[in-house]
Amino acid sequence: MKKIISTTNAPAAIGPYSQATVYNQILYVSGQLPINPATGELITGDISAQTHQVMQNLSAIVDAAGSRMENILKCTILLTDMADFTAVNEAYATYFPKEPPARICYQVVALPKGADVEIDAVCAL
Repeated sequence: MKKIISTTNAPAAIGPYSQATVYNQILYVSGQLPINPATGELITGDISAQTHQVMQNLSAIVDAAGSRMENILKCTILLTDMADFTAVNEAYATYFPKEPPARICYQVVALPKGADVEIDAVCAL
C-alpha cells in the first residue's frame, strides 16, 4: 500500500505531487529545489549553498519517513549548467562520506522557479 510522506522541515510541493511516497519499503523522494523551508525563498547564487539546501531538504524528508541518508540507493541530479558539476559534487559528497548511492546527472535547459540544481532520491526504509 502506498503511503504519502510530508514534513514542514522541507519545502511544500509546488505542484500536484507529494514530497515523497513509500511503497514496498522503498521511499521515492520528489526532486528537491534549493528552497529554504522556513522562508519559502529560493537560495540563489552560490551553487554549493544551493546544493547544501537541496540535500538538507532531502534529508528532512528521509528522516520524516523514518529512514537515513545512508539508505539512499540512487539520486538524480539536474543542473542548468554543467560547469557547476565539480562544486555540486563537493557539496553532495559531504552527505555520503562512505558508500555513496548510485547516481546520474543531467544538464537541463531550465528548472522550476529558476533553480540551478534539483535532486531526487530513491531510498530503502
